[in-house]
Amino acid sequence: MFVVKVNKTRFEYDIHSIVKAFFPNEDVKVLTPDTGADKQNIWKAEVKLTVNLNNEGASLYFGTGDELRPYNWQIVKDGEEQKDAKSYKAAFKRFLYTSLVDYTGKELPWGNLTGIRPTKIAMELLEKGEKEEAVILKMQTEYFVSRKKAELGVDIAKREKELLSSVHFAHGYSLYIGIPFCPTTCLYCSFTSYPISRHKDRVEEYIDCLIKEMRYTRKACQDKTLDSVYIGGGTPTTLEAGQLDRLLTALRDIFDFSTVQEFTVEAGRADSITREKLEVLKKHHVDRISINPQTMKQETLHLIGRQASVEQVDEAYRLARSVGDFNINMDIILGLPGETAEDIQNTVDRIAVLKPDSLTVHSLAIKRASGMNAWIQENGIQTLCNTDATMKIAADGAAKMHMQPYYLYRQKNMSGNFENVGYAREGCYGLYNILIMEEKQTIMALGAGSISKRVYPDGRIERCENVKDVVQYIERIEEMIERKQELLQDYQ
Repeated sequence: MFVVKVNKTRFEYDIHSIVKAFFPNEDVKVLTPDTGADKQNIWKAEVKLTVNLNNEGASLYFGTGDELRPYNWQIVKDGEEQKDAKSYKAAFKRFLYTSLVDYTGKELPWGNLTGIRPTKIAMELLEKGEKEEAVILKMQTEYFVSRKKAELGVDIAKREKELLSSVHFAHGYSLYIGIPFCPTTCLYCSFTSYPISRHKDRVEEYIDCLIKEMRYTRKACQDKTLDSVYIGGGTPTTLEAGQLDRLLTALRDIFDFSTVQEFTVEAGRADSITREKLEVLKKHHVDRISINPQTMKQETLHLIGRQASVEQVDEAYRLARSVGDFNINMDIILGLPGETAEDIQNTVDRIAVLKPDSLTVHSLAIKRASGMNAWIQENGIQTLCNTDATMKIAADGAAKMHMQPYYLYRQKNMSGNFENVGYAREGCYGLYNILIMEEKQTIMALGAGSISKRVYPDGRIERCENVKDVVQYIERIEEMIERKQELLQDYQ
């Protein structure tokens, strides 16, 4: 346990994120006056860092009792909390990060960035006319990002800027449809996803509700241009072929697809893919699909709860190639339990033989709601290995497949404090992936657990959520539509 005690209820998220990045093996708790920090004597022996914030600055004390090690700090002029909260927060994060670097003797690849998409920072600076080298230096000096990661962020931001040039930001939107069913639940998963067997008798009702949401959304967005459509989950191809056909038929009947630049359906799990389902996707002109092995090591597949074998992944991929001219993406995860650099090299080599159009490389993110979190408590986090070397194996493999990085995002509690990167061959980039990360366009999201985001011309973002539980979604569908009505008031 690593307990941080703070004298004010401020910056808990940032403090937790930065400290956890330096101490990934520890269960980090941040105690504030609102959480009864002074009364929780049970944590007293575990307090390893005390943070004192005041109007002009902050001080840190590492250790407990006689072992307290002070770090004193005065923030920059005009950065006082009450005068300039943004500057105060930025200065505090720099102070906390550099103090932890000094205390631990290690640096983080993405510096003190928390809750920020690195490419978003780079994109905003490039749009203001900053030169590439100036952007890289700013990321290094203000956020302590490594030179290598700063260059990656700028490279991707430039590519994103070009790819988004055809998107209708103010007068357009994208559509997400969530299918919250899977053959089984993977050990690492925290998405809204349920084994299809639990809701098999209610799938048709679920599709009925999706169609209701579609009809409302089409009416509410009738004056807007639809740029991209993404059906995810869960695993959409857990639907039977007939159910999938009914859903896609309604989708194309309700929405005008003449402006759609990209139509994606996640096939995802190889054990959910059949020729009949692929024929349905082809019939409805789906142009992009995902077949996601996550790893090509059979023992790991068993451990994380993916029932398809490595051979089935190969077979599903080749079947998809034989059925249609799909743009095929494959996902892998680095840092899965027990996997070595040799295992990752084997996964990348086997994928290279298949020659997908894009490859998404995820760094394992340990989510509190996932089974992985409980597994780590029992087996230890040391079984998860993600390093510069393993990230390089994936990046080099993508380069050998003539792919370039085109989108990037980070999450809390990522193994190795790294990132997720999408690589693709020229002309095969995933437009929706960029839009959901950069938050430059309104995204209407339908289905259980989905979150719609309205992006205003001034950059402000408002959200509305659908309930996660499938039964609640079905029974409260009118309320879900009312939530969207409130979100889209005066949407012109």
